[in-house]
Amino acid sequence: MPLLTPSESADVSVRPAVREDAVAIAGTQLRAWRTDHVEVLGTDVLDLIDAGAVRERWTSAITEAPSPEHRVLVACDGPRVVGVAASVPVEDGIELTALEVDPDHQRSGHGSRLLAACVDLGRERGATVVSTWVLDGDLAREQFLGGAGLGPDGSTRTLATGPDREVTERRWIAQL
Repeated sequence: MPLLTPSESADVSVRPAVREDAVAIAGTQLRAWRTDHVEVLGTDVLDLIDAGAVRERWTSAITEAPSPEHRVLVACDGPRVVGVAASVPVEDGIELTALEVDPDHQRSGHGSRLLAACVDLGRERGATVVSTWVLDGDLAREQFLGGAGLGPDGSTRTLATGPDREVTERRWIAQL
């Protein structure tokens, strides 16, 4: 007897993003940010984000990537896009510039599948390091990345999110 019957098995996947995914990707990213980063960024900053501009940037990232090593992947639950990851080449590896899962679909393995796919594609091109930046106070992301083998390397950067507000990010890395 199989462990799962066909009706019980999960229909989940990761695939390269296509232009038509841009609306779902932008919605996923904005919902994730409004849930996961509200305490750090504040609702006043999050409310200023232009959803149309976010969608246009994702469309551009998907259709006008500067090289084949610039990747946008989506996690799907059935036909529905529920997560996104973007990676770019850096000196000896890849940098994850985005890794977001819709809040209603977190803790279902989508983030792990996206991270693993980015790492696998990076390894194919000879990458030996994966890195990403994490907002201070994002304990869930720190726990996720730590569980995947990444850790902070001591590098920080400060980003302005408004005239009187800055946030700090820390770089997390792992050898591949």
